[in-house]
Amino acid sequence: MRYAAPMLLAALVAAPASAAPPKGFDARVERLMRGSGTPGMAVAIVEDGKVTLARGYGVRRQGAAERVDADTAFLIGSTAKAMTAAAIATLVDVGKLGWDDRVVDHLPGFQMYDAWVTREMTVRDLLVHRSGLGLGAGDLLYVPRGSYSRAEIVRRLRYIAPATSFRSGYAYDNILYTVAGQLIEAVSGQRREEYVRANVLQPSGMAGATGELATFWAMPNRALPHARFGGVVRGTGEMRVLDERDQLPQAAAPAGLIAASATDMARWLRVQLSGGVGADGTRVFSDAAGREMWTPVTPIPITPLPEPVAATTPTYDAYALGWEVRDYRGERIVWHAGGLFGMTSVVVLIPSRHVGFAIELNSEEAAPRHGLMWELIDHYLGFERQDWPARFTQYRAQRIAAAEAAVRAKGATPAHVGPSLPLARYAGRYVDRWYGPIEVGGDTAGLTVRFVPTPRMAGRLEHYQYDTFVARFDDPAIEPAYLTFALDAAGKTARVTAGPVSPIADFSFDYADLLFEPEPAR
Repeated sequence: MRYAAPMLLAALVAAPASAAPPKGFDARVERLMRGSGTPGMAVAIVEDGKVTLARGYGVRRQGAAERVDADTAFLIGSTAKAMTAAAIATLVDVGKLGWDDRVVDHLPGFQMYDAWVTREMTVRDLLVHRSGLGLGAGDLLYVPRGSYSRAEIVRRLRYIAPATSFRSGYAYDNILYTVAGQLIEAVSGQRREEYVRANVLQPSGMAGATGELATFWAMPNRALPHARFGGVVRGTGEMRVLDERDQLPQAAAPAGLIAASATDMARWLRVQLSGGVGADGTRVFSDAAGREMWTPVTPIPITPLPEPVAATTPTYDAYALGWEVRDYRGERIVWHAGGLFGMTSVVVLIPSRHVGFAIELNSEEAAPRHGLMWELIDHYLGFERQDWPARFTQYRAQRIAAAEAAVRAKGATPAHVGPSLPLARYAGRYVDRWYGPIEVGGDTAGLTVRFVPTPRMAGRLEHYQYDTFVARFDDPAIEPAYLTFALDAAGKTARVTAGPVSPIADFSFDYADLLFEPEPAR
């Protein structure tokens, strides 16, 4: 009898969830949307194999009348990485691929910066963020809306120098998921989007989902992206509707371009929680593949979060195959967040409780996404409700205030020195090996800059101090950047480096890996 209490506790922890969505949930969502200024969102919840909620809230576009419903499509960002992993799992299931196969054995043209890493990189390595590349390395090849093809992006990967040694640590990247997309095509003989549709989306019952941007844009029932502009740092100021062209190009699809509704996401949650079986009994991937995709591979360093969100700091955290796996108050959470320009999402699985949910937004606000996420987690684990949306609102405000103060401090105290050269002598064409060229020009108002491979990434250069200028892009969705010109002994521009103005800029805009040099005369 002395073991009866622990055994009972274990049984309770492993018990299926019995709670329906929280009482007054719809009203709660509506209040969060009003309080945060979120135009629209959708939520899907699956409990014990049953869809207990698939619903839309708010409007598809700010200022318009069309409502979000259960079938309104949202772009789900990097939560779609799990679908790329699932597509590879289907190839593993039929014996065409192995998780630990070397990439070069299936994709001979694949090449990393280091020859040994090229030879040793496995299929698993493509999916778990341990390649040695820096955080977000190579994102500017397609963010925002770059013009390179998927094959060209993969070719240029060989010029990106690593930040650490191979498999020595965690650094999130998107570019190796692009390689995974090319691998799917090489092994299956089908275009990656077609293969995912036929072997993941359709068998899962996700009839309204698509991996094609053109198809998404043609949908009458789709959400439009929104973000805040006009403040000192991006993400503050007035809420605006974004141009859909601000989304990633089709080439980036393996890393996070799937459009899906709450109805679609409910079916995806059922597949995940059932070990790979769709609602109609169709097996999408094997139970063994499902376990493999949830198995932690790369430890993620843990940085304690501050109050008021400190309680969400995990004691372990790791990346699996398209999923992040962490703990919360003794429970395993399998989850992933997603974010594109003006659209954000989160997908959460609580395997021991047979519960999963997805939240999709057509904005970038924290309270309805992360706040609601933690409220639902607490609810399904049976913990006392806390006002997580208020906590995340406060946390976000703290980060923004610190960033605004840092930007203002920099802007208020530049050295009144420079530039060293007449402006016309900074003009020219400069080339980075992996990204490509930028063009610095000028007119009567001063210097201009254009990032050639990225249409619409152009703007003016404002002198900051010494030989550093601030690139303020015409498109407000693009983070301003410092461009620093270095001079050689003859007083000519020898190279240009870059960095973000905002300390909380998205890692896709950290500009860290860029080193531009004057293009040789032809």
